Amino acid sequence: MTKKASSSYSLAELASLLNATLAGDGECRVSGLSTLTEAGPNDIAFLANKAYAKYLATTQAAAVLLHPDYVDECPVSALVLDNPYLGYARLSHCFDPLRRDDAVTMIHASAVVHESAVLGERVFIGPHAVIEAGVQLGNGVHIGANCFVGADSALGDKSYLHAGVVIYHGVVIGERAILHSGAVIGGDGFGFAHDGQGWHKIAQLGGVVLGNDVEVGSCTSIDRGALGDTVIGHDVKIDSQVQIAHNVHIGDHSALAGCVGVAGSTRVGQHCLLGGGVGLAGHIDIADRVQVTGMSLVTNSITDAGVYSSGTGSMPNAQWRRNAVRFKQLDELSRRVRALERSQN
Repeated sequence: MTKKASSSYSLAELASLLNATLAGDGECRVSGLSTLTEAGPNDIAFLANKAYAKYLATTQAAAVLLHPDYVDECPVSALVLDNPYLGYARLSHCFDPLRRDDAVTMIHASAVVHESAVLGERVFIGPHAVIEAGVQLGNGVHIGANCFVGADSALGDKSYLHAGVVIYHGVVIGERAILHSGAVIGGDGFGFAHDGQGWHKIAQLGGVVLGNDVEVGSCTSIDRGALGDTVIGHDVKIDSQVQIAHNVHIGDHSALAGCVGVAGSTRVGQHCLLGGGVGLAGHIDIADRVQVTGMSLVTNSITDAGVYSSGTGSMPNAQWRRNAVRFKQLDELSRRVRALERSQN
């Protein structure tokens, strides 16, 4: 179970923080955040999905963050919001155990920092981290243990690299970015020319630019551009084990779930949602506000906003095998239907 932060808050303080309506005892103090079923008398819980409303009556929480529709059903104090899930997101930071003292610059004795690197105020550099020549680190940047930041890269204020992140040379990362362990930013794109006998590598001369408030999950790779840059817009959220190829552009406020693969030179618009395992072919454009459901393969540009899907859901193997045979017969069936229609005209 995740260790909870030691801080405690009164419900009145939390209501003020969230701009929520308080129903109950404002002096009651809570020191943890949990689910309706696991919360104890010192915790605040939340109800953001109606599927869990059945647990509200029996919760042992001191208070619950919920929608106005459930206030009358709540047996304990409540913080009332129209968007309780957003309230939960904001509340979670109050109890986050991942905290550090950023009042002064701290560089571990085993870290290697090139003399030409420029460090802002309150920078933390952990054990065995390497900061190469020409790197610029903004104020409040955190570089975890065993991280590598390549030459001439730049990290904006309050960016946070968890342990084991690799930033290649010439990468620009905006403010408040969060990169999780195993992420690799700026590795070579998959560029090769074939002469009929073998492959010849194409030097990848571009870089990577990440906007402000970007989060990159663990073991995700974002390749540098072949000529221009690979660009990730502001407030883009990228899950774990995602592959973004060279010269891809991802628009502001988009989100990519786990195991998404985006091939080279594809452009994804703003406010797009790509479900888990989605694959985008190269050199296509995706319009703003497009949602692609999980495990879909997109091989052509999408020009209109909306929800798109491909593939089929799981089914018993015997049924799938019969359907697979019929799928192969569709072209012949279509020809026969057209011939039948012509014969009737």
